[in-house]
Amino acid sequence: MDRRPPGTTAVRSARVLGRTLDDSFAEAIRRDITTVTTARLCANALFRYIGPFLAVVADGLDVSVAELGIALTVAQVCGFAAPAIGRLVDHLPRRRSIAIGLAGCAVGGLVVAVCPGVVWFTVGLMTISTFNIVLVVGTGSWIADHVPFAQRSRVVGLNEMSWALGLLVGVSAMGLVTAASSWRWAYGTAALVAGVVVIVVLTRLDQDPGASKAPTPATTAGPNPASVWSLVPSTGWLAIAGVIALTAASESLFVTFGPWLQDEFGVSDAVLAVTTFALGAVELGASGLSMTRTDRWGKELSVVGGSAVMVVAALSFLTLDQWAVPGMILIVVFIGAFEFSIVSLIPVGAELVPGLPGRGLGLLMAAATLGRAITTIPTTWLYDRVGIAASATLAATWAAVAAAAVLMRHRRVGEVDVGAMAQPR
Repeated sequence: MDRRPPGTTAVRSARVLGRTLDDSFAEAIRRDITTVTTARLCANALFRYIGPFLAVVADGLDVSVAELGIALTVAQVCGFAAPAIGRLVDHLPRRRSIAIGLAGCAVGGLVVAVCPGVVWFTVGLMTISTFNIVLVVGTGSWIADHVPFAQRSRVVGLNEMSWALGLLVGVSAMGLVTAASSWRWAYGTAALVAGVVVIVVLTRLDQDPGASKAPTPATTAGPNPASVWSLVPSTGWLAIAGVIALTAASESLFVTFGPWLQDEFGVSDAVLAVTTFALGAVELGASGLSMTRTDRWGKELSVVGGSAVMVVAALSFLTLDQWAVPGMILIVVFIGAFEFSIVSLIPVGAELVPGLPGRGLGLLMAAATLGRAITTIPTTWLYDRVGIAASATLAATWAAVAAAAVLMRHRRVGEVDVGAMAQPR
């Protein structure tokens, strides 16, 4: 329970995001969504810092960017552990899983800060990546415990603002520390802040026994991994296919737009940094749009609409790839539509495995990892041999696949609902 007297300044300040929610939402959500989102912001800053500062870190470790890219790839592979992590989180109190996830990210940040070389740097990144999954699944399960599915997109949208804020606020602050000292101090400072927030999480959040709820057939079936796969209905697999295709579409252009700008127009690193900052701002706006509209429009239809915008933006890029500014605008629109779509689909993750939100969210994160993994090599190969137009075509194709999969899910879920209503009572 909240250990501070009601009405204090500390409690009021901790309710910043909760003030946007009315009394139809649980008190625990309105009270602690700001704390949980701050925890995610800290972890996302540690997770996303390496992207804009890849060359700085490579220079500091005296390795090439390509060698450091291998470290990033290895860290990304940790995402395949998400289903197993989801099983673990389903057996932990939510407060504990959130605290463990953020504490692990802090430890990973400290390992990176003091690493003697690229091997330990990779270990630190893997630690951050793995425990970030624990945190994401823990917060998603906490939201699923307290918020009905019909209202969930509003709270998920609030929480997912931490992804964009991790770039806009967290990485920007770490960048200032880097400018004043070094990237090692940036990681160390961020890890220290994360450690403080761990204490706040343990102090503020209720002792929520997530795994001690009334058992369901899924939870009493034992820890057999195969049983979890069999519990996912066909509509759940369509959602998983949608996530794979969405992340594949996003990665197809995200990893090639920087080389395109530099190869075709010779833009500086500063311009790339400003573009990255703009993408963070758009991500924040997309999360806000999902927060206010997805529950009203419907989860699946929101994803289909966002995917359609991705298709249009990617195909339009084919005729505008010779102009930097229009091309950059299309990239921003494409990434914003992706963010809206993926945030709109996240609430479905907690429902993939009935009664086990952690495992469902774990499957969703593994699907996102698979989507990135299957497109990074093809899109870079296509870019090297054909150009950005090929990457844009690949992105549009994947986005169309995502729209088709989620639309099919929407129709099947509607059929199930209608069938259930038609049953005699």
